[in-house]
Parts: sequence; structure tokens; C-alpha cells
Amino acid sequence: MNPIKKISLKTLGYGFINDFPKGKDEYYLRNKQNRSGIQYRQLTAQEIEILVRNGNTSDDWSKIQVSDLFNPELVKNCTFFGLIRIGHLENVCLGFSDLIVPVGIYNSTIISCDLGNNVSIHNVNYMSHYILGNEVIINNVNELVTTNHSKFGNGIIKKGETEDVRIWLELCNENTGRKVMPFVNMTAGDAFLWTRNRQDALLQSKFMSMAEKKFDNKLGYYGKIGDRTVIKNCKIIKDVWIGSDAYLKGANKIKNVTINSAPDARTQIGEGCELVNGIVGYGCKIFYGIKAVRFIVSDHSQLKYGARLINSYLGENATISCCEVLNSLIFPAHEQHHNNSFLCAATLMGQSNIAAGATIGSNHNSRGADGEVIMGRGFWPGLCVSIKHNSMFASFSLLNKGDYNYELNVPIPFSLISNDPLKDELVIMPGYWFLYNFYALARNASKYVDRDKRITKSPIYEYAYLAPDSVNELIKAKKIIAISVAKASLLKQKDASNYSDEKLANIGDKILTSQTKKEIDSLTVFAEGIENSKRKVRYIKCYDAYHMFHKMIFMYGMDALTETLFHQKTSSLDAALKQLPSPAKDLDWINVGGQLIPQKNIHSVLNQIKNGVIEDWDQMHEFYHNESTKYETRKRQHALAVLELHTHKKIEGLSAKQFSNWLDEYLLIKTEVAQKIKATRAKDYSNQFRKMVYLNDEEMNVVVGKLEDNSFINQQMSALNALIANTKELKQRLKIK
Repeated sequence: MNPIKKISLKTLGYGFINDFPKGKDEYYLRNKQNRSGIQYRQLTAQEIEILVRNGNTSDDWSKIQVSDLFNPELVKNCTFFGLIRIGHLENVCLGFSDLIVPVGIYNSTIISCDLGNNVSIHNVNYMSHYILGNEVIINNVNELVTTNHSKFGNGIIKKGETEDVRIWLELCNENTGRKVMPFVNMTAGDAFLWTRNRQDALLQSKFMSMAEKKFDNKLGYYGKIGDRTVIKNCKIIKDVWIGSDAYLKGANKIKNVTINSAPDARTQIGEGCELVNGIVGYGCKIFYGIKAVRFIVSDHSQLKYGARLINSYLGENATISCCEVLNSLIFPAHEQHHNNSFLCAATLMGQSNIAAGATIGSNHNSRGADGEVIMGRGFWPGLCVSIKHNSMFASFSLLNKGDYNYELNVPIPFSLISNDPLKDELVIMPGYWFLYNFYALARNASKYVDRDKRITKSPIYEYAYLAPDSVNELIKAKKIIAISVAKASLLKQKDASNYSDEKLANIGDKILTSQTKKEIDSLTVFAEGIENSKRKVRYIKCYDAYHMFHKMIFMYGMDALTETLFHQKTSSLDAALKQLPSPAKDLDWINVGGQLIPQKNIHSVLNQIKNGVIEDWDQMHEFYHNESTKYETRKRQHALAVLELHTHKKIEGLSAKQFSNWLDEYLLIKTEVAQKIKATRAKDYSNQFRKMVYLNDEEMNVVVGKLEDNSFINQQMSALNALIANTKELKQRLKIK
């Protein structure tokens, strides 16, 4: 039977904690938490008389304290237990959206709470141990309770509790092997670093101590509801800390959660939602029957339409709707909005989009529940994709519809990956985005910038498709393609097994730069080490991809070089080149929660953590911020180093003729890119199958807009024209023909 206890009515509202410092009382933490500045006094005899006349009761009227502007006429049919402190109550209404309610406390049971100025509390069946800010509206709530061991979603344990009650986030892997302790303000970078290097026991223990250092294990913290927060028609809110200006309506259950909210980043939680053991960031929107358990939802992200988010971290500016996500670490700018998509045991490094029918789950297509998938930036699986765990994908990988029944390790970015059922082969088209959909690739980069709703854009998240991570992959991919082409060519003549990779790469480079596209396309080029199967993996469009990769790497370097020179005022090429920042010596970078950081700096900061130089996560966040302040400079240094590596020339020693040739080549590439962006979109206006659903061209233009009115294309063409003009001016200033 249920263990129902009988306790004295006199104890209700008292004894929240019994263990407190000498000279303190059970309210010492409550007094510390209440920063309202309201001066309280005892009730007068007349005020008590009015309160009683209005149907109110209290176990002890001397335990109710009020401000000087307290109006007892605005408190009706309420029951009070314990120490109650009430701010100003003025004879006015509070309005929010379509809800207009009078200030005051009506038809509610209040136990040991502090209420700010001009609150409006109506029909709250049971509210205990909360501190409310000013102008808070609470209307029709069944239960609003804080327990003395509240953790508000943080993975801590309180005094007297055992380790088994600690809440963990079991990220990246279903078998708990990469679990982390959640805490308020935990970033995707924090979670990523903590899930890595699991073999380093010292580092892992330091991560744990850094998190625990943010909190104490004292019992007795009250729940808080910030100024101007509105809560209406909710059922159970237990052990929840809520910031200012939040809006909660129709939630079923919110338990052990922190809800961050602020005037310029208001968080909303809507109908039918159930949130348990989690943290919600600033400016989030959570609506319509979502279920989230053991989770973190970062700032300005959305959960909607029945989504399930369990044991997962969702990065900033992301949206998940209608689907199920388990045990996943998701970097910023993620999209997943289809009822029948499933994502489990995955690390997605940002700008990802999971399509309908995608089933990415280790426990469903692998032998055990310990598989993982790691997806680089810009990962897009197509409709009805199933991926075998373990798998890894380079940046901007696109998977065609199909079941991928073997583990994959695809190191070539911007690729289209497909199954060929007739030949039973895996087919990889390197550089698909550059060759066939440059419009979407470029537009997405600007789209993510527009969708970044953070008030302070730090750390800097990289949304450009060409950045240190993806360009490094392009460099490696060029070599992989060259080696594969060399092997394909040599197989016609002799065995290639005696050649080193470096020699094969040189042979392949010569073949790809000296032979025609027709000759290269006639080769049968197979890949090695891509798929864990006996079937063949074929590369197609190698000639086109290799030359586009060459152009993109060169363009990346020249973007940095020209932008730097445009801002100089020197009139000599030699002087201008000498003023450039030194090219980077180390090209390795890592994506840390959406922020790109040199690999050596990450190694350094991890050592600082192990050595005790960095002792808390606030210091780590300062590290991320400092890295962001240096990012543009370091990215430029990386680009200049890549340019030198790519061209085999030192920039500082360039002759006027060489530099002029570089500028001419650069403008040709930028022109080609702009034309590809326009041509990609123009196909939709000329393809008869696209046009057949419209009565005529006029109707199509009304529905989808005129091609010539496309703001993104026009922006790209304007940028190209500006670049041409700036380059002409640069040549004149540096006296280059």
C-alpha cells in the first residue's frame, strides 16, 4: 500500500531544513536568495481582520510579513502556512497577451513563499517554497513545489544523498561510456570535450570537479520565478528555477529543470509539454506535447510538435520537431522536423539537417548498443536513410536515399554518397555541392548567420562552407583522389602496390592536371578503406571534383589575402606583402561545439585543466571567448599558410607578375562561383518538370518569385562586382599591371 504519513498540521511550512549553521535559521538560504530589496513588516490588526473577513486563514498570522504598500483587500480565499512574505499589492490589473487578471492572491494555498511586488496569483492549488519576482502572473496551476533537495536540473547530489541519484547525460553512446554531468550554462564545447579522451582518468576527474565546483551540496534552496514571468493552466511544476519574462502555458509536468529566460531572450513552454531533469536555455520555444528527459536545450532553440529528446544535448539556434532523438550531442544550427526520423548515439558537428525517414540508431542496425556516428559540419542524410554504426563522415556529406548496411568512413567533404543496387557498389561523388548545388551550399551559410539569434555572438560559430576544418579536409581529399586515380591508371599498366602514397599522389596529380576530363572519366576509380564490406566503393566525377577542390582551396586562401590587402594603405607590393600576418605553422584545427579552434590550443588547455591552472568551467568559457577574439586573425593565418602550401610559393616573395596572375585566376574562380550559384537556381525556372505545375510563367513567378528578384543571387552578384572593383583599385594602388 502507499506509505501515507500523518504529520502535525503545525509543522506544515516549517522544518524545510533542520541542518543549518550556528546562529542561522532554516531561512538563511532563502534570505540570501531573495534579492528584492523589499522592506517587510508585521500585519496590523486591521489587516488581519480584513484578511479573515475575505476568507483567508493562516496557521500563524505573525508569520505573514508584508510591505508598506500591501493591500489586504486583494487577498481572498487563501490558506497560508509557514513564513510568508508579500510585497506591494496595488489595485490594478496585469495584462499579458489576451490574459488580463487583477493583482492579488486568490483561491490558493501558499506555503513558506516570498512574493514580489504586484503579483497576480489565481487558483494555485498548492504552492510551496518559492521566491517570486515582481509582476509575476500565476493562473490555474495544480502544483508548484520546491523540495529541500532541489537541484534544478544540474547533475549534483545534495548532502546525505547517494551517488545513484545523480543525473547524467548519456551522450554520443547508448552504453553510458561518454556520460557527462549537466550544469547550467554548459556549452556544446564543454560537452564535446568531456565526452572525448575517456581514457584520461585525470582529465575526466578534473572535468567532474570543475562541474561540482559550481554548486554546493546544501539543502534548502528555494525555487525562483523571475520578474514578469507568466504561468497559466499548468499541472505540475516541481523543483524548477525560472528566469524573468518566461511564459509557461498548459504544460503537463516540469520537474527538476532550470528555465533560463530574460527580457531580450524570452523562453516559452507550451501545451502538453513534459520536461524532466533538464536545462532550457535563453530564448527557447518548446511547444505542443514535447517530451524531454535528461536533456539540455541551448539558447534560441526549439522543440515542437511531439518531439522526444532524451539523454541529449541540443546546441544553439536549432530546431527539433515531431521526431525522436536519443543519446546525441548536437552542435548549433541543427534542423530535424519530420515525424518519422530517428537519431540515436550521434555526434553532429553543426549545420545538420536530418530528413524524413532517417533512422540513425546504434541499437537498431548494429550488434550492440555501444555504436556511434560522428558527422562533420553540414551533414545531410536524404529521405529514408539508414546508417550502420560506427560511421564517420567529413564535412558537408550528403547521403542519397537508401540503407547503408556497412560501417562507413568517408573522409572526402562535400560528397554525395549513394548505393548502386545494380552493381552492388557504394558510389561517392566528391564535390557534389560545388558541381551541382552551389546555390544551396552558399545560401545555407548566410541562412545560418541570419538564424543566429544570440544577443552576444561569442563564441564565434563558423557557418562558412570554406573554413579551417573543411579546407583541411579538401587538402586531404585532393590527395586521396589523386592516389585513387593513380592506382586506377597504373592498373592498366602494372602493379601499383610497390608505390608509396606520396609517389602515387604525385603520379595522380600529374595525370589529373595533364589529361583531359574524358580520359579521366574513362578510368574506373575505386576507393579503399571507406566501407567495411567486400563490395567495391567507386569514385565518380574525379576530374571535376579534383579541379573544383583545387579552385576552392585557392579561393579560400585568396579571400584572406585580398581582404587583408584591401584594408591596407600601402602603395608598394613588397611593403604590402611584408605587412601581412605570418602564415600559420600548424594547420590542424578542431570543431569544439561549433567553434573552430587550433588543435594545439585544445591540447594546451586540456593540459592546463590537468595541471590545475584552469579550475572551473567559467575559466573554460573565458578560454572560448579569448579564442573567438583571435579567430579571424588565426583563420587568416591558416588561409595564408594553405595558399602557400597549395601554390608552393612564399607569399612574401611574390613578384608583381605572379601576384597579378593570382588575382586574375582568383577573379575567374569567384565569377565561376557566382555563375554557378545563379545557374543552380535558374534550373528551377527552365526545367519543364518544375514548371508543369504552374499554368504559365506568370503564375510561377507569383508563386516562387522571379529569378531576377532573388535577393540572395543579387547579393552574390553585387559582391562579385564590388570585388572586381576593389581588385582593380588594388592593382592601381600597388602599381600592378
